Amino acid sequence: WVANSLDFNKDYDASVFETTIRVVGGLLSAYDLSRDNVFLEKARDIADRLLPAWDTTTGIPYNVINLARGNAHNPGWAGGQSILADSGTEQLEFIALSQRTGDPKYQEKVEKVIVALNKTFPADGLLPIYINPDTATGSYSTITFGAMGDSFYEYLLKAWIQGNKTSSLKLYREMWETSMKGLLSLIRRSTPSSFAYICEKNGDSLTDKMDELACFAPGMLALGSSGYGPDEAKKFLSLAEELAWTCYSFYQSTPTKLAGENYFFNPGQDMTVGTSWNILRPETVESLFYLWRLTGNKTYQEWGWNIFQAFEKNSRIESGYVGLKDVNTGVKDNKMQSFFLAETLKYLYLLFSPPTVIPLDEWVFNTEAHPLRIVNRNDANLAALEGQHKPVIKIRSRKTGRLGGN
Repeated sequence: WVANSLDFNKDYDASVFETTIRVVGGLLSAYDLSRDNVFLEKARDIADRLLPAWDTTTGIPYNVINLARGNAHNPGWAGGQSILADSGTEQLEFIALSQRTGDPKYQEKVEKVIVALNKTFPADGLLPIYINPDTATGSYSTITFGAMGDSFYEYLLKAWIQGNKTSSLKLYREMWETSMKGLLSLIRRSTPSSFAYICEKNGDSLTDKMDELACFAPGMLALGSSGYGPDEAKKFLSLAEELAWTCYSFYQSTPTKLAGENYFFNPGQDMTVGTSWNILRPETVESLFYLWRLTGNKTYQEWGWNIFQAFEKNSRIESGYVGLKDVNTGVKDNKMQSFFLAETLKYLYLLFSPPTVIPLDEWVFNTEAHPLRIVNRNDANLAALEGQHKPVIKIRSRKTGRLGGN
């Protein structure tokens, strides 16, 4: 079907981010697992259709592109801005494509983004969710490890892992470690039960809200902890375990034992569901998978099994699985997101598989859970793009301007 029927020449406005992580990532992963060139050819076809999105003043991409015509723009609701996660979550796929094809153009496009963001990278490593594609600076907007922020931070770490942690990738690791200092500044603990959670930030004020999407962070922290010295490694792994317990409790705190979309924390009340739907998201089981692999603690398998059983009980229907309109009542919706197969079930499968199945020292998962082979990088491309490398940690913080009329 891929060889004979898959056609990307569609008059269709596609999300550059979603198409990259699901389609380019999926095809590249299929290639890495099978070595069948048909998947690599198709990955290149769709990537070439996405490339014009990066043709901006700074190289920060527009987030929507027509697959047939190649005209790119940002979504109207974003006020002309590019979205942080949508602009900083193509590195793994496009670097892998350059590695597999020998054509550097894909890698150059996505690494220019990181270099541009690094030029004004704040001291706490936390970027707002809206970035101006003409100036590469943040607009006054929310800082979050949830929706529209999340995978930017994940890819800083994973691009370093993807290149086998060589010195040519140190910029990624340095930026990631800077961002993790920022993450620590967003950690609060609830009362009375002392659940650790990651706040969102607006200006100088913190909001006691955490998305289920941010539940990728425990897995990311665990995965990145080994790159630190012993004391820091222990601190970040411990935080990862605390946050994983909070995320598991998102599930356990509802009548269906499935998590809502986000949670609010109020003094004396611990956590309460905010937006109460569940669309079969994978982030918590993703973190359980990493923690199980990295600690060997079977508790994470038990938690994963309980979440799986809740999906079986509440979401399983004759033709597949559906989300819930409300995790309190169990009322179903009528859609199975593709990430339920790509991520949620895959991470659950791997949670109960031997560690030799997709070992973490040979593979890195993209943000849609497609495994890509780790390949040594000794190229000087990133250093050349960067020019004179300046320290990542800046003494003065960046000034951000408000979006006009917003």
